[in-house]
Parts: sequence; C-alpha cells; structure tokens
Amino acid sequence: MGRYLITSALPYINGIKHLGNLAGSMLPADVHARFRRMQGHEVLFICATDEHGTPAELGALEAGLDVRGYCDQQHALQRDVCARFGLSFDWFGRSSSPQNRELTRGDQCDNCGALLDPVDLIRPRSKISGSERIEVRDTTHLFLLQDRMAERIRAWVDAAQEWPPLARSIAYKWLDEGLQPRAITRDLDWGVPVTKNRRPRPGFDDKVFYVWFDAPIEYIAATAEWADATGGEWRRWWLLPEGADDVTYVQFMGKDNVAFHTVSFPVTLFGSGEPWKLVDRLKALNWVTWYGGKFSTSERRGVFMDQALDLLPADYWRWRLMANAPESADSAFTWSGFQNGVNADLVNVLGNFVNRVVRFGETRFAGVVPDGGTPGPLERSLFDELDTRLRELTEHHEAMEFRRAAAETRAIWAAGNQYLQRAAPWSAISADPPAAACSLRTALNLACLAARISAPFLPHTAQTILFAFGVADHLLRWPAAPAAMLLDELPRGKSVGQLPLLFRRIEDAEIADWSARFGGEE
Repeated sequence: MGRYLITSALPYINGIKHLGNLAGSMLPADVHARFRRMQGHEVLFICATDEHGTPAELGALEAGLDVRGYCDQQHALQRDVCARFGLSFDWFGRSSSPQNRELTRGDQCDNCGALLDPVDLIRPRSKISGSERIEVRDTTHLFLLQDRMAERIRAWVDAAQEWPPLARSIAYKWLDEGLQPRAITRDLDWGVPVTKNRRPRPGFDDKVFYVWFDAPIEYIAATAEWADATGGEWRRWWLLPEGADDVTYVQFMGKDNVAFHTVSFPVTLFGSGEPWKLVDRLKALNWVTWYGGKFSTSERRGVFMDQALDLLPADYWRWRLMANAPESADSAFTWSGFQNGVNADLVNVLGNFVNRVVRFGETRFAGVVPDGGTPGPLERSLFDELDTRLRELTEHHEAMEFRRAAAETRAIWAAGNQYLQRAAPWSAISADPPAAACSLRTALNLACLAARISAPFLPHTAQTILFAFGVADHLLRWPAAPAAMLLDELPRGKSVGQLPLLFRRIEDAEIADWSARFGGEE
C-alpha cells in the first residue's frame, strides 16, 4: 500500500465558507482521501484556517474583537461546520500557530488573479473610512526573487504530466509573462513577525510576512501541529531523506490559488535549499457560479455551509456538488438543478433501491439474508456489468475525475433497480421460492455494495446503510473482488436491521422559499 499526503486550499478565517469554496477544494479533497483510505493506503489529510492579512484585521474590527479573539472564534466555527459536512481532516490547523511561526521564514484581483498595487487601482478607497485620498509612503520590504528560479520552475511544471490542463495552463501563463520579484512583507500588526536567526530583523520590527508567503507553509506547520497533538512524525511526510520520498502528495484548490502553488510556494521550497516534498498531483478546479456571478464571502452572496445544513443534511449537498463538480469549466449552482439532481439521483435511484430491497426482505424473508437458489443468466449478466463498472469507477477515482466517478456510482445504483425489476422476487416467491431467495440475496448484497462505493461521496448515508447490515470491517474496504463474490458476501441467515427512509423529496414549495430567502430566480 502507498502513502498519500492530501491537502486542501486553506479556507480564509473571515467567516464560514460558501458552497463554492466547499466544492472548489475541501470537498473533492475529502472524497479522494476517503477513497484512498478505503483502498487501504496510509493517508494524512491536512487543512487549516488561513488567519493572517488585512481581511482578518478588518473582520475583527467589524466584530468588535481583538484579532486573536476573532480568529479563535472563527476557527472554532469553521472546524465545527466542516465536521458536520463530513470533511475527514486528520488535522484542521491554524496559520497563526506557533508551528507556522517557527517554520516561516490585499492585493489580489478576485476576477483575474492579477496582483495589484494600491496605486494601480481605479478609484482606490479605504475599506475603513471610505476615503479615496491615497497617500503613498516609502517603505522597505523583503522580496522573493522568483525571476531567479524561473527555469527551474518551468522544468518542474514540464515534468508534471499528471496535473490537469487547468493547473498547467495557469502555471505556464505566469512563466510566459515572466516571473517578477515579489514583496513578501507587509506593514501590519497581525501576522508572522519578520525575524532572522530567531530574533527581530533590524529594520523590520513593524512588519509581518505577507499572508500569501506564510499561508502555504502552514501545510507543513499543520502537519507539525498534528504530530505534536498525536505523537506522529511530521518529517516523514515532508522531508525526502526522512521518508517523504515514497509519499504521493496531492493538492486540491480552486483556479484562483493555482499560481501561488505552482510558482511562489515551490520557489520558497526550492529556495530554502532543503529537501522538501513538492506536490506530485495538483487538482485544480474551476468555480461554482451563483446565477451568473460568483459566490462571495465578503458580499454574502450565495449559500454558506452552515445555512445549507440548516436546510438539508450534508449528503444532499455533497452529492450534488460533486456530481456537478467544476472540473473542465465553471459549474452553475441553481435551486432547480439542485432539486432535480437530488430527487432524480438520491431519492429515485439510490434511496428507492435500498429502501425497497430492505423492506421486501423484512416482509417476506423475516429480515434475514435468505439461503437457497443459485445465480442464473440474469445474475451472471449483472456480475459482468458490475465488473466493468467497478473497474471504471476505481479508475475515475484514482484519476480524481469526480463527475465521472459520480456518474458511474449512479449507474451502479441504477443497475440495482434494473435488476430488481427484472428479477421481481415479489412475483417469483410464490412460483419459485428458491429463485426469489437468490434474487433478494443478490439485491441485498448489491445494496451493501452500493453503500460502500457511495461512502466517499455520501459518508453519512453509507454509514446508515452499513450499520443496518452490520457489515464486517473488511466490507468497509473499497471493493476489489469479482462481482460474483461481492454479491454473495453477506452471511446467509444474517439479520438486516431496520432502515429509515434514506432521502426525502425536495418539494417545489421549498425551492420557492429558498429562492426568496437566499436569492436566485428560477
């Protein structure tokens, strides 16, 4: 088995994140981490709140708190809502941690990703006072000399054949335009102090490192936080001579973060002269749009994670966001699309199949996995189909092709409904009880299999189903055996517990209400 280090782009501290943030990094990273764990690999899944920079200070000012207190509050809120969404971080750290200060050594346009100097802005104005009178002052900064590392970065990107085209194209755009030295300090009070040899650096007493310099270092620091809290060893994940040479490092992020992770952060790691582990596979995603525009934390535009959970359980949102993941292009979130996707996939296909199978077993076979009968042509056809679909599903997950993986998962759910309709054990039970027993046994095993393959996308639902089946630990692994074996794994005579209704239909009246509350016209 392999070792996988998985990191998600760090959510900024200024408020609970919206569904676009979730779909753009944290959720796909979680799906992949869950899949790799099910395969039996050693996985370390790391994330953290990004807590430095001007927006943190402005958020604290608006909340009437000191910056440390504000960040403490917001980190707890974000950690809680991420847990409720089923994000299975091994550690959710903080860029303001002592570990990040030890390891370290607002200016970006949200639409184009360009770095902007205040004097270049059209009609700049103060966020605090609203004044448009800009006073330019001389100051001294430290610079990251990215231009001196351009050839090495280009060679590294050239070799990154497993990155998606989006990630490589953004990296090449920056390289082709020419890398420039970049200031990595700011005149702020809140942040990582600028030191040299662990002492304040002369001339930089009133400065901190720029948030985009210290934030990526928090991936390493958060791993150190995890190690300090659990007794683990962070160096074996990050330093090549100490074990990281056999780690596959996978990063997940939205397209607006790609340049920093394909240029600036690698320049930092290369420039340190130390043998750091660099990313092997970088999964860049586009944006989830909200009725023709972007979700926005600062403008409170769209639906936010805590609000979503007030409406419906996490798995409804997880499924729709990943089945419609913004991989090859931006993906539009609409209320009608959400309603149709949930009702068609979760209610009509997965929920209908599993609930119907378990209910029939309760009423006609005393709630146990029946014995009797042998597989016939219908079952063998199902085995052949599942062997093909499971192989393709595994390939899609390994390639981090989430839309394709979701489509293949749904196709296996649909195969269960199709098999049940053709086998019709409710009709066969009178004329051919052994055949009815065989078809129900096959369908119950297929319901258990459906839960297993759904677990990366629908962890809470999968847990509910598998709990009812009382599955053994080995059945929690990713299915790798032939379908003929997978559909006969449940012990005959085993009791199957009662199962609640897995999903409920979203009604038109609810969509009308949510549209009125959150915006978005159908």
